[in-house]
Amino acid sequence: MSPRKDVVQSYIDGFRRTDHELILSCLTDDVVWVLHGYKTLAGKDAFDQEIQNDAFVGRPKLTIDRLVEEGDTVVALGSGQAARRDGGTLDFVFSDAFTFSGDKISRLETYQVNLG
Repeated sequence: MSPRKDVVQSYIDGFRRTDHELILSCLTDDVVWVLHGYKTLAGKDAFDQEIQNDAFVGRPKLTIDRLVEEGDTVVALGSGQAARRDGGTLDFVFSDAFTFSGDKISRLETYQVNLG
């Protein structure tokens, strides 16, 4: 696997473990996270606050089906499941486009479709 795909794998593993430090270590200080249809965040502090959502409990289950790399971008295609605080689960599919500056993620665009 390429070094940038390794960074994306580490980033996803950080979410699987709710490991803020690991996730943030993959990012530039001025990272931008575009959650299409929801909001845009700028900087590590804003990113850090979005890692855990109050509507959910526990750790999400995330599966990466494919990583595609071209130039300074790696795209992760996958699916996930998260336990809702009020009961039940959220099943979803996603596509994350990670743009790199050097060996760190400088921009992330998340496309997520909630199922059911």
